[in-house]
Amino acid sequence: HETELDMNNKFLPKTIAAFLLVSASLFAGANPNSDAVAQSAGGIAYVSGGIGTESIDRLNVLAADFNLKLVFALKSGGYLSDVRVVIADGKGKTLIDATSEGPWFMTKLPLGAYGIVATSAGKSVKRQVAVGAARLTTVDFRWADE
Repeated sequence: HETELDMNNKFLPKTIAAFLLVSASLFAGANPNSDAVAQSAGGIAYVSGGIGTESIDRLNVLAADFNLKLVFALKSGGYLSDVRVVIADGKGKTLIDATSEGPWFMTKLPLGAYGIVATSAGKSVKRQVAVGAARLTTVDFRWADE
């Protein structure tokens, strides 16, 4: 005849193992540096990343959900991360103010005209872009090599 203590000791290792397995699966995709999860600024979804082939593959899969892609690089071709991105609508209202975790930044904006300022190492590059319904619009931002 097993006592309650014996039963708890028997099942405790299995319970802990199950808990660890579930926890690992829940948090595997919750890395704060993961670019697979879209974020939101004022209801506007965006995602950034693109460092490494796995990241690029994930972003390529997500691209169908977005209508604007920004690419950040040096004029020599080297990609940049940690680029501050500010997107304002035609009236000058800031819709997104975020830092890109990699050379790709994708967002889904309402159709219209936007001003974009991308800043890397204290140097800003400005672009005007019209976002339409037809396809993903890609805008390149390039900085001089130093």
